[in-house]
Amino acid sequence: MPLTDIAVRQTPATGKAYTLGDGRGLALYVAANGGKSWHFRYRWLGRQRRMSLGTYPEVSLKDARIRREALRALVARGVNPQEHRKRERRVRRLAEEQVFQAVFNTWIEHRRSSLKPGRQGSLAQMQQVFRKDILPTLGKRTVYDITRADLVQVLAKIEARKAFTIAQKCRLWLRQLFRFAMVKFPGLERNPALGLDVVALPKPPVAHNPFLRMEELSQLLHGLRGYRGRRQTRLSLHLLLLTGVRTGELRSAIPDQFDLDRGLWIMPAALVKQLQLTTRKQGKRPQDVPPYIVPLSTQAIEVVRHLLGTRRPGQCYLLAHRGDLKKPISENTLNQALKSLGFEGQLTGHGIRATIATALNEYGYPKAWIDAQLSHADTKGGGAAYNHAEYVEQRRRMMQDWADCLDRLEQEGVNAARMPVVEQVNTPQNREVGQVARVIRLEGGTMVIVVPPETPVRGEAPVVSVPGSPAVPSSLPDRGKLDAYEAPNNLPLSVYAELAGRSCEQIVRDIKAKRLLALFQDDRGYRIPDWQLEPTKYLLTLTVLTLAEDADAWDIYLALSKPTALLEARAPLEVVTPGMILEICDIVCAMLVDREGGYESER
Repeated sequence: MPLTDIAVRQTPATGKAYTLGDGRGLALYVAANGGKSWHFRYRWLGRQRRMSLGTYPEVSLKDARIRREALRALVARGVNPQEHRKRERRVRRLAEEQVFQAVFNTWIEHRRSSLKPGRQGSLAQMQQVFRKDILPTLGKRTVYDITRADLVQVLAKIEARKAFTIAQKCRLWLRQLFRFAMVKFPGLERNPALGLDVVALPKPPVAHNPFLRMEELSQLLHGLRGYRGRRQTRLSLHLLLLTGVRTGELRSAIPDQFDLDRGLWIMPAALVKQLQLTTRKQGKRPQDVPPYIVPLSTQAIEVVRHLLGTRRPGQCYLLAHRGDLKKPISENTLNQALKSLGFEGQLTGHGIRATIATALNEYGYPKAWIDAQLSHADTKGGGAAYNHAEYVEQRRRMMQDWADCLDRLEQEGVNAARMPVVEQVNTPQNREVGQVARVIRLEGGTMVIVVPPETPVRGEAPVVSVPGSPAVPSSLPDRGKLDAYEAPNNLPLSVYAELAGRSCEQIVRDIKAKRLLALFQDDRGYRIPDWQLEPTKYLLTLTVLTLAEDADAWDIYLALSKPTALLEARAPLEVVTPGMILEICDIVCAMLVDREGGYESER
């Protein structure tokens, strides 16, 4: 007899389980505690089967009968109702997993596990963009249903608000996401994100990061002095100005990277943008790529020392996030600080690098040193990267000059902050000044960089001579050498090293590298002319050594120290001044010319 709603509702609990039939395979199962559920009985392959249709009252009598009829229809078509239900559940589960939102979440977790420390900021940006621009439209649709037209429509909305860079990034991210989904989820045979760049709107001309001139930089330094924000933020901006590192490199800095005793900031290649490119393009392992070494000025060392001294327990980075000591400061912290100082649209954290590069180039420092300091890539010769561990001592002096310039700029104004004039002597075209460059600082702050020629220079220019002027002999007799050797101005190597404040080993290396003029006697060793302790005279000597590298040391000694009619019976060393070094060098090199066609020299 069929059941009624009243009978089902009033069926009592008896302490024993029992069943009430409704007919056509449907029955109400009453548990010992009074719980009620619907069962459907059917025969399959000669065996009695039973499956649940839900509990009462969630499933009413009417709904149970509808479900029964649907299952009887399956049996009539030769379909096992239990297997059919399993397939439906599997389809629903897969549909939920393959909804765009779920696929995106899976892809993000995969990306998170593969990103290196210090690069998680890009992941946060990606999530923010998708939450704002893509997931509201596509989040609830399955990846199987999304078409290229759907993606074009989403990207068009981003381009409509002139966010062309965001749209470009979204095209890349969507292409990567669907490539991942094609491998991860079965049945997805096409990537709808391919070819989206064909219909992309053209980007406007690139606006490079703004930078400051010296007058504007003075305003920034005075603004920093009165900055009312966090002290850590002010010191962070100051450290950027003193080093020229990228904001991301500063944010990811940890205490272990700093060797303050040697005044070095050593960053692993894995954390440096240009070195990461080198690693990928050349197929090298990160440990095989030299680190990025940043020499620190005295002022930079003090800033780092203060930041390290104020670290709190649990702080992982040099610059800690306000709300989480295990995280670095936010990406926007420094730019917001510059905005609050009144430099919105005038300067960004990255623009500080352009400010430093512009100033150092204007002051004449070698491009190779500046590029190594700022971790730039060499765009010549196929885009190879510079070795950013090179020129450390040269860069140390350059950045100390820059730090001193900033101090003078803040304290005394623009005119007092002008850095030394830098002149480059014999810098061949199309050749970078490298580690072989020799730097001399003259009276008045002028700095001269001397670069040896790539090959011995042989003169084709006419020899400068004056009738009646004695030629310098190509070699001296033994007695003449001994007299010159024992002259009072020629000091034993150990004495010269002590006066110069250097070790004997360093002095010997300079002599062998022809960075220092020395006279040698087999039984008595080296003696070094003391005039090389004076910067101007040393620079003249060094320039001659560089340009006339094949000349005999005794000949160079006499050419520099003996009077000549070319200089009105005065020695080159007597008349040389910072502004006449090149002219006097020309005269000395002309005096060294071998009249019989031997060594010749030209500048």
